Amino acid sequence: MAKYSKKAQDKVEKSMHEMKEGKLKSGRSNKKVTSRKQAIAIGLSEARKEGAKVPRKKAAAKKAAPKKATPKKAAAKKATPIIAAAKKAGPRKTVTAKTTTHTKAATRNTNHRRAAGRKKTPARKHAMA
Repeated sequence: MAKYSKKAQDKVEKSMHEMKEGKLKSGRSNKKVTSRKQAIAIGLSEARKEGAKVPRKKAAAKKAAPKKATPKKAAAKKATPIIAAAKKAGPRKTVTAKTTTHTKAATRNTNHRRAAGRKKTPARKHAMA
């Protein structure tokens, strides 16, 4: 059995011809229709109004109801006993930071370069008027 009646097919054909000639206008804005799909939709809509056999429009997707905010429970974290971990690892040795002559020389060079980049400006004397 056919989905669309002969009357509906004729309406779509007529609207397509009007679109190609530039005479088909959209409903509200009265602008010229350039889309093929829009021309078909207009033809089917006109056929529906006249009572031709045309399938129903696809219903718009319904919006989901807003969800109620539920308080989130904090996930229980497994506490690791620090004392037990320290006993397994054994006593830690403290390491003191040693500055080598290389790092001291490097910092001296960078300070020297910074000072060389700055220009010394002579002190201004304020003249009394």
